[in-house]
Amino acid sequence: MNVFKLLSRTPNASQTAPAQKLPSSGAVANPQLFGHDEPHGQTKSMNNTRKGKRRRDSETASAAIPAELDFFSGASRKAGTNGNDEGSSVAKTKKEKRRKQSGADDTRDVVENNEEPLDADECRRILRSHKLKIVVLEDFAPAVEEPKKEKKKKSKKRKREQEEAEKAKKQSKQQLFPQPLTSFAQLRSRHGISRKLAENIKAQGYTMPTEVQLGALPILLGAHTREAQDQDEAANAVEQDIDLLTIAPTGSGKTIAFLIPIINSLLAERDESDSHEGPRAIILAPTKELASQIVNEARKLAAGTRVKAALMKKGMEIVTRSEGDTSVEQSVASAASQDEEGSASESDAEGKVVQRRKQKRRRAEQVKAAILVATPLALLNALKTGEEVAELPSIRQLVLDEADVLLDPLFREQTLSVWNACTNPSLRVGLWSATMGSNIEALTINTINDRWSNLPFPPTRPVRAPLIRLVVGLKDSAIPNIDHKLVYAATEQGKLLGLRQLLHPTSVSSADAASLRPPFLVFTQTIPRAIALHSELLYDIPPEAGGSSRIAVLHADLSSTARDTIMTRFRRGEIWVLITTDLLARGVDFRGLNGVVNYDVPNSAAAYVHRVGRTGRAGREGGVAVTFYTQEDVPYVKNVANVIRASEKLRGVREENESVKQWLLDALPTPTKRDKQRLKKRGVEARRTVKNDEGKVHARISTKSGYERRLENNRSGAKEGSRRREGGERKLITQASEREFDGFEE
Repeated sequence: MNVFKLLSRTPNASQTAPAQKLPSSGAVANPQLFGHDEPHGQTKSMNNTRKGKRRRDSETASAAIPAELDFFSGASRKAGTNGNDEGSSVAKTKKEKRRKQSGADDTRDVVENNEEPLDADECRRILRSHKLKIVVLEDFAPAVEEPKKEKKKKSKKRKREQEEAEKAKKQSKQQLFPQPLTSFAQLRSRHGISRKLAENIKAQGYTMPTEVQLGALPILLGAHTREAQDQDEAANAVEQDIDLLTIAPTGSGKTIAFLIPIINSLLAERDESDSHEGPRAIILAPTKELASQIVNEARKLAAGTRVKAALMKKGMEIVTRSEGDTSVEQSVASAASQDEEGSASESDAEGKVVQRRKQKRRRAEQVKAAILVATPLALLNALKTGEEVAELPSIRQLVLDEADVLLDPLFREQTLSVWNACTNPSLRVGLWSATMGSNIEALTINTINDRWSNLPFPPTRPVRAPLIRLVVGLKDSAIPNIDHKLVYAATEQGKLLGLRQLLHPTSVSSADAASLRPPFLVFTQTIPRAIALHSELLYDIPPEAGGSSRIAVLHADLSSTARDTIMTRFRRGEIWVLITTDLLARGVDFRGLNGVVNYDVPNSAAAYVHRVGRTGRAGREGGVAVTFYTQEDVPYVKNVANVIRASEKLRGVREENESVKQWLLDALPTPTKRDKQRLKKRGVEARRTVKNDEGKVHARISTKSGYERRLENNRSGAKEGSRRREGGERKLITQASEREFDGFEE
């Protein structure tokens, strides 16, 4: 026992020290990020205040006389039991019986409990209090030809004013105020979703929707209201078939928001689902970890129904092979058997083996699930037949999770190939992410237009659905319920010392000191740096606490089995510190993660938003995000500092408590557009993989100074040089001994 800690204790320490809120402490009652103090309805709030006043009056009246001194209360009760109390007891028993009966069939009561829709002003107030903005990004309606007017000479001033008016009209998007979803019970009563789906949602513990669910589910499920204060605004209605582009913070429940409408629509397609087997909805994700997570959530929501969800794996087939492909394989097999006609018995046996192998290859697993979740490359490889990509006319819903990455140049060609392969005219598209630039919006509009112009339409041409954009909070901002820390470490050794201080905190005297409790993630720039950091910290955790088994590294070079094992152990709590790259920066849900450490500065502001979004999920408070930066990072830190400043303003932090001061923002240089592109593509050059003379790749992560490393290099060089000299002398001696004297040469 530490004597100094024992002497430093005070009898009031347990009373004065408040319990620290951590994301791992459990679920929260309200998962919403905004609008906690705003009531859902003005009439409800007024009724609540009236009821509260009556309760206060009754409480004050009863509290005026203590219960043990109120002799008349008991007598009055005894005297009045013949009438009112007997009736009240009977009424209570009847109510309890009704409650028990209603508990057996909650869904029926939910359907009967229809609430009155809110008016337009109330919808606007609720949506704005939760910082929701819904606009029609593109209507796709055919332009109405105006009657031609006689051309008149216009002055330059009038022409300039007309151009400015048209430009302002394009910039001002039509804003929508649909009925908000204030409770998951309204999905059954107001929107009429499947009873089994409503039961599964209730079984998962979803009661209060988050902001993105509050705004997206009413739009996607099709119950909408109109903003009809003026006659010109009567057309401000949302159709049921829409394409939705959603920008919402990390951990706000986007997966549930797009899975519920998909499963509900598949359950509604009874006639077609009985006759057709195969995927009718595709969800694309950038990583395998995120795809498997989406499959697990879909299976929970669709439990007990005929809707199945499957993860795309190697060897699966989506489109049935044509006879031409099978005939080609058979001709190849027969040609191979005809070339080897040495002996009849051996050739027959080899031919049978070849045919069996071909049959095994042809008997690939056919996807029969209605929902298919995959990465773009895995799905594209399954669709390719030679150089062509097979069409998917049965797909009616396509979801791009983390759409900004899927439409990035790294995945763009693969994603657009899958998108264009969906040739159904009634295809509905959903793009979801926490960060999305204007270039993604323009690319989406162009892709929808190009695909629409190349579709083979039936005689009855369908109506084009509008593209709607839903933004929650500030666009491209971090979640406001976590603490951000920007720490200057000067050098690589300083970063390692700072990380070790987080692992072994010595004191928490200063209020601004960042304190982390496991489990937490550590992000690095490259895979070699993650491996080097893991080897450096491997024995920092004492054996009493689990030792090296409490720390692990996860990257893309590991096998899928090893990655799944590490993820499972981390979710179970067997691993406390997980070192990784940006592989786990997007979409992966760790509800009990207490913090994130950016050991290397992210390559962009969007990467920072997604990295720190692994903590503080579903409204949990207490998460900490620590970012170390060195002298090499100074030209690029301003992007991260601006995101932290915006997040703290959104949270309502005072100026004296801000982690990023104004003087720091003024002192940091502003990176150019070229620097941002280079950083996003290659990262910080000083931290890229370094190759030595032998061609081995290593990353310098160590607490040793440059002088010590120079001495070690000199010593190792001297040893290697002596070995070479000794080897050369031995070689000369052996050559001289083996050589015979042939006389003097002329």
